[in-house]
Amino acid sequence: MTAGDAGYRAAQRADLLRFVAAARVDDGFGWAQTTAGVDTSRGTQLWITCRMTHVASLGVIAGEAPRSDGTSLDDLRALAAHGVEALNGPLQDAVHGGWSARLDDGTPTATAKQAYGHAFVILAASSAVAAGIEGAEALLSSALAVSESRFWDESEGLSLEEWDADWTTLDTYRGVNANMHTVEAYLAAGDITHDHRWHERAGRIGARVAQWAAANEWRIPEHFDEQWNPMLEHHRDKPADPFRPYGATVGHGLEWARLLLAIDATLGRSAPEGLVDAARALYAAAVADGWARDGADGFVYTTDWQGEPVVRERMHWVAAEAIGAAQALFAITGEARYSADLSRWWAYVDSFLVDHRGGSWHHELDAHNVPAGTVWPGKSDAYHAYQAALIQDLPLVPSFAAALVAVGGLS
Repeated sequence: MTAGDAGYRAAQRADLLRFVAAARVDDGFGWAQTTAGVDTSRGTQLWITCRMTHVASLGVIAGEAPRSDGTSLDDLRALAAHGVEALNGPLQDAVHGGWSARLDDGTPTATAKQAYGHAFVILAASSAVAAGIEGAEALLSSALAVSESRFWDESEGLSLEEWDADWTTLDTYRGVNANMHTVEAYLAAGDITHDHRWHERAGRIGARVAQWAAANEWRIPEHFDEQWNPMLEHHRDKPADPFRPYGATVGHGLEWARLLLAIDATLGRSAPEGLVDAARALYAAAVADGWARDGADGFVYTTDWQGEPVVRERMHWVAAEAIGAAQALFAITGEARYSADLSRWWAYVDSFLVDHRGGSWHHELDAHNVPAGTVWPGKSDAYHAYQAALIQDLPLVPSFAAALVAVGGLS
């Protein structure tokens, strides 16, 4: 097999599904370690449980399973069902509504209600509905209701960030990361429910982010105050924060490029103007700023506002999103340069990120492409890598789960 070809991608998906199975814990899915098993010190986190449920559901719809270890499609369906049960059960706040961010020994220990995690509840539920998992429709209905009533800001056309446990205090911070995953979730929910409101809201978010990026030389401002004024110096003292790093996040430029193309293709004539051009510009800036900037291949994690590297570690998810963006641009434009980039990104992934001994992908490498763990220790989840291994087998729209249903799976 050649890195990135159809057989290689199928083998990657099978291997990643094995890691999903190994991450199952009683109340959801845990933070996967470098080898099989979970890091129990990190508890059961909402976003990881959602991502693993999403991936398991995609595997069910695709008709694929990691059969080499004896896992069947029924076992994979049971994993997706376990995730839905956790989201309908211990992770859900039965008193105040919404979902807790983390459990330890079955008890909520991070009770803030975060748009980031709630977006992934929508995504997981959408995929589980498409996979026919019991309880998924009720989960999706609840998740969309919470998102609409608590996080969606109609006047701004954007998502709010974070509330306290009982929804009485709204944090003053506003962030693009949560909005990015809200776009992904709304596109998926719109595809599954056939309610075009979610697509339109994704379009409104995407248009705002494209405008901010265009005004900032295509480096996306990530952090904002409560009036949506950019805070470009936010976390200068914590540049390697895993969720709110300082400066421009290279991987988000790539991820937004793919999502803007998906918005444009979904909305068609009603899409905001200029999204395809914005996607091209975001991708070009991210590659120019991020790729092989310090004598070794790989994408740096962050840069300053002049495009100079700040955090030089290489994160697996950035390379995964480079694959997704290159494929989306190739699908839309047909330009050979994006196909060439796909081959380049896959060759890098195979050489450095895929753990050919231990399975899954190394989640972080240092500036010399040696496995590290200063920002992302272990192999927390399979979401970015699995989607990278899937995107070339499907049309750009609808979203992953709906597309798999439309093509009748991959087996």
